[in-house]
Amino acid sequence: MKEEFLYHLWKFQKFESELILTTGNEPLKILNPGSQNDLSGPDFFNAKIQIGDQLWAGNVEMHLKSSDWYFHNHETDSSYDNVILHVVWEHDVEVYRKDNSEIPCLELKNRVPEELLNQYKNLLEKDHLKINCENDFALFSTFQVDHWLERLYFERLERKSDEIFQLLKKTGNNWDAVLFIMLAKSFGSKINAESFANMATNIDFKIIQKLSHDQFALEALLLGQAGLIKATDKYGAELQTAYDFLRHKYSLEKSFIDQPRFFRLRPDNFPTIRLAQLAALFSTRKQLFSDLMQASYLEEIREILVVNMSDYWKTHYNFSKSHKARPKCLSKSFIDLLVINCIVPIKHCYYKFIGEDNEEEIFQLISSVRPEKNSIVNLFEELKPEIASNAMDSQALLQLKNEYCNLNKCLQCELGASLLRKSPKYI
Repeated sequence: MKEEFLYHLWKFQKFESELILTTGNEPLKILNPGSQNDLSGPDFFNAKIQIGDQLWAGNVEMHLKSSDWYFHNHETDSSYDNVILHVVWEHDVEVYRKDNSEIPCLELKNRVPEELLNQYKNLLEKDHLKINCENDFALFSTFQVDHWLERLYFERLERKSDEIFQLLKKTGNNWDAVLFIMLAKSFGSKINAESFANMATNIDFKIIQKLSHDQFALEALLLGQAGLIKATDKYGAELQTAYDFLRHKYSLEKSFIDQPRFFRLRPDNFPTIRLAQLAALFSTRKQLFSDLMQASYLEEIREILVVNMSDYWKTHYNFSKSHKARPKCLSKSFIDLLVINCIVPIKHCYYKFIGEDNEEEIFQLISSVRPEKNSIVNLFEELKPEIASNAMDSQALLQLKNEYCNLNKCLQCELGASLLRKSPKYI
């Protein structure tokens, strides 16, 4: 059993609450369980209880055993001086305040119905093939699932925001530079994301701005910094010469975690192609950040991200070996990934930064993008068909699986916790 189960029992009062006695045989009434605290300190703040004829207002702490109070050294922590009730599964020792007064204790192990205990064990203590609630998942209502997925999406968006605001600080509040780094990371996809991001971070964005009129120079800069230029043909030799000049002029140093990889990538995803496309984009759109921030709809963003590759890359995937000419524009599916992983998170952060609420715009934009297809989305689709109707849903399912299911945080999940609130006697 985990303490989270006690939090659930207390928060929703899922135990026999009539004629409660403390372990000291004093009558106890719970007037308000208080607000759960997810940070350090007591587990619930601002609770209100009555012990005998005395009203108390303060904090509540919970442990599996009373002795855990001392195991966690709460007796030396002033944060716990205002605890008015100690709620435990099993009472094995009295606990005292600094003034030697005993903290009242409520033991729960004989007050929880067997049905609820069995539900808890079935959810969190049995082995499952996919996720803990796999046998019940199809029974969750559409409204319940949609409501939780929306919350999960914005929770995931906030997690992504941390990286963006860290970059903003490093770049001296330069949103254009942040966009360049985040786009580079997204252009690298899963295989080369960190390599591309590291490469972009080590280029002063002022250099990108100075070269924005020259697509060839931008190609030389990006491919050279990534260590991808091969002077095995005329174009490669010209790029190498241009890069050597830029490296000397701007005192550039190559610094990346590892060189971009080609292995297991389809040709359209080769790092040479992606960096050439990135160069084309920044040479085409001089005000890319402001253009994207003003775009509210998916089709507007797709128009902004139209790129024209240089002639060489229309007939090459790498240096030397050529093929029949192809345009190699950014595909709709790739742009969708850019919207999901880069553009929407930056929009969210930017409007938060300037103090404007754009949650409705974000909701509409992400909801217009098709859902991603991956093993996690497929898993949930098997449990509840058509659960992912757009990218907001698929992103939320990733958050659900990685941050809740995989970590057995069922009691912090709206869906999992609802399974323990079904007992007719205690709803």
